[in-house]
Amino acid sequence: MLQNTATDKEHTMTNPLLSNSTLPLFSRIKPEHIEPAITELLDEARSVVDQHLQATTHYTWENLIEPLENAEDRLNKAWSPVSHMNSVVNTDALREAYNACLPKLSAYSTEMGQNEKLFNAYQVIAKSDEFAALDIAQQKIIHNALRDFKLSGVDLDSEKKQRYKEISQELSRLASNFEENVLDATNAWSKHIRDEQDLAGLPDSAMAQAKQTAESQNLEGWVITLQFPSYNAVMTYADDRELRREHYEAFSTRASDQGPQAGQWDNSLVMEQILALRHEKAQLLDFNNYAELSLATKMAKSPDEVMHFLEDLADRSWRQARKDLVELREFAEQHHGIKDLQSWDFGYFSEKMRQHYYQLSQEEVKAYFPITRVLPGLFAVVEKLYGLQISEITGVDTWHPDVQFFQIQDDVGQLRGQFYVDLYARAKKRGGAWMDDCAGRKKTDGHIQTPVAYLTCNFTPPTADVPALLTHDDVITLFHEFGHGLHHMLTQVDHLGVSGINGVEWDAVELPSQFMENWCWEQEALALISGHYQTGEPLPDALFNKMLAAKNFQAGMVMLRQLEFSLFDFRIHKDYDPEKGGRIYEILEQVRDQVAVIKPPKFNRFPHGFSHIFAGGYAAGYYSYKWAEVLSSDAFSLFEENGIFDQKTGKAFLANVLEQGGSQDAMDLFIKFRGRKPAIDALLRHNGIAA
Repeated sequence: MLQNTATDKEHTMTNPLLSNSTLPLFSRIKPEHIEPAITELLDEARSVVDQHLQATTHYTWENLIEPLENAEDRLNKAWSPVSHMNSVVNTDALREAYNACLPKLSAYSTEMGQNEKLFNAYQVIAKSDEFAALDIAQQKIIHNALRDFKLSGVDLDSEKKQRYKEISQELSRLASNFEENVLDATNAWSKHIRDEQDLAGLPDSAMAQAKQTAESQNLEGWVITLQFPSYNAVMTYADDRELRREHYEAFSTRASDQGPQAGQWDNSLVMEQILALRHEKAQLLDFNNYAELSLATKMAKSPDEVMHFLEDLADRSWRQARKDLVELREFAEQHHGIKDLQSWDFGYFSEKMRQHYYQLSQEEVKAYFPITRVLPGLFAVVEKLYGLQISEITGVDTWHPDVQFFQIQDDVGQLRGQFYVDLYARAKKRGGAWMDDCAGRKKTDGHIQTPVAYLTCNFTPPTADVPALLTHDDVITLFHEFGHGLHHMLTQVDHLGVSGINGVEWDAVELPSQFMENWCWEQEALALISGHYQTGEPLPDALFNKMLAAKNFQAGMVMLRQLEFSLFDFRIHKDYDPEKGGRIYEILEQVRDQVAVIKPPKFNRFPHGFSHIFAGGYAAGYYSYKWAEVLSSDAFSLFEENGIFDQKTGKAFLANVLEQGGSQDAMDLFIKFRGRKPAIDALLRHNGIAA
């Protein structure tokens, strides 16, 4: 759609989503801008495809793929801030506008994937003499596209194509519905505490946060919520067992048919519908089940390979996990007289046991990890590893006053990436932590588009007198998400389809993130990221040694919990039977019988809040965390051999993994860095589990 420049400028001024800016104009984006902008950009992208398909029959990268990539980049840069704001500053009006666009985006995606002329044009390019002259990234984009056309149903008859489109739109709607139910259920529950004794055991920082929450609601006393920092503090420290039970029940039954909000935001039917539609979609494409379809874009070659990997890891970890549980039960009985350990007791007595055996208090540790040291320290670690410079830029338009903005430059001063950081939990913000793509790197007419990332966490906010103090787990989370961010931002690939995290096999996408976590356990790195929030005193050796001694405390139970999630996710997709339905809790029970040492109470509805697989990208792919942990542990073992800040090794990881994006197969890139295929030994060693 062509307009004269003046009209175009006026149009853009009235709708900030049409600015095509790599940095969104957050303060100007209103719900009423969203649907018109997305509709216009979708129409524009369709028009670009039609024009370029009709212009010639001799298709090339320059006359077809590049213009289409540019049109989709405009669309992505408009949708990215909308999707992000829906997660971090959710309102009813924003949610409504966001949901109105989902079927339009899904329809466009399906249309493109099923466009036979476009598919044929890609085939023409793949078979042309010019194909050999394309660089490795361009060739990979074309190979990926031909695969994705097949996975979008390009070969289906018209009736099945229509059904595929309907399924895709409905799945998009249901995923959003699932996430909204979890968010609404999380926000709806709180408990007003009037007597300080009811919160006995909670550390000062958690008490201050609960008081601040109460004040924000014009209440006297304290308010606890289902936001994770509040929930975690109660489950870890509250002496009142009944309060822990009440809080546990509210949290573990969110968005379900059980608990204090039973039926209000119930995801039961949503989950059944999602599983049924995924299965139907897989069968339309001639896969036996959704697990097979999921693996079509992953490193793992078959469902059997994934199941063997998970079950083998469970076998290796079970004895350690069982020992962990026996020791915890014995401790609770001997030291606290508790014989019937319940799910709401595990966090509390685990913390007591950790303090008893290691004299390690999480509160004592937190004092040495103020965000004012951790964030610059994280940047210093990255600077030492890769020779980069990270600096804050002020005055950038953001969605919330807490948000900071930074840029990354390399050792010759070239701008490599920019990122937003949104660290603290608040109402109307989705729980958890994640990195997302704001804009991707691409080269057009000699100009490089700078990659931009969102880094989002849900840490306990600062209070009036004390900066945000991070647990060591929080520090690990921040390093993890920044690892994703580096993968997105440090890419040197010039083509959007495989730059950064684009085109990376999903079960390898956690490699750079889990890789970064290793530095959180190295004294040389801890010296950069820690310092007492009041005195600046470095983390004492004695405290570090306690942390190290306690590092693998209950590692067996932690490992089995992740394997339980992974097996459950994979099996509900692999074993789905339309005649029997999802059998969600039946299969979960079978998985727990197989690998769990802890059985939660019957009312627990963990899957009802399992957004990773029902609303995120991890369906039949949650195993990726463990799969990639094998890669990341093995990759880090080379730094253990050469020195954790060895720049030669750092530059090798940068060049072979972070800069390559999805331009080559993840296994090939790993082998280039490590010199061999990955081995599981380092993972087991890092977790204190015998090989």
